[in-house]
Amino acid sequence: MGSLTALLLATPIFGFSLQPPAVAELLDLSAKTAAEVQSDGGSDADADQAKKAKSGNDSQAEYVEQIKRRNSIAAIHRPFGIATWAAMTLTVAAGFIDYYNLYGFGASQGNNPCVKGTAIGGDGGCSTFRTIKSGAAYATTALYATTFTLSLMMPDPDNLSEGKGEFASTLRLHKTLRWVHFSGMVAQILLGIVMAHSLLGLDRANNYGTMQALATVHMGLGLVTWGALTWAGALMTF
Repeated sequence: MGSLTALLLATPIFGFSLQPPAVAELLDLSAKTAAEVQSDGGSDADADQAKKAKSGNDSQAEYVEQIKRRNSIAAIHRPFGIATWAAMTLTVAAGFIDYYNLYGFGASQGNNPCVKGTAIGGDGGCSTFRTIKSGAAYATTALYATTFTLSLMMPDPDNLSEGKGEFASTLRLHKTLRWVHFSGMVAQILLGIVMAHSLLGLDRANNYGTMQALATVHMGLGLVTWGALTWAGALMTF
């Protein structure tokens, strides 16, 4: 009997087993070996690369989110801007007529259109246009506040206003004009409150010259504010 034959016969008798290593054991050994190699040489580099990839993905996702937010706000900002301009145009027009009726163009207290009976809209025009102007002014203030707030909320992930092209220059001018008409709005509101409620103890009957001067400044501010808003809107429309 050969040695191999004897071994094969003896194996089941004495409890020995000639089985190949289990596949699971080989896989565990392979996994351990790979982990050891990674921990020895490649773990730091791979970890850094993974972090950079994650950071890049996060940055890209944030950029896309800002672009979506900008487009969403822009879709609302535009119609509010047009409505604001329309309301301000009505306010300026009614205010100009009211200013003319009450004070003329440098007319004296006894020689203005309301006193002479030559006011636009007749005798009722001396009060009608003031009512129209006040209502339009309240609407303009509410619309303007909404439009201005939306402009501040609008993100600019591409920093478009910092470039050297024509669009970047136009956007910078648009943003500059934003602060011009904002300052005009604030000044007009404050001056209008002072005049309407006689906070300085002034009235048209006893302080005609002073009230006429304040009304002239108020009208001038209105024209400048309207002009700045019109210019800013035209830049982004045409």
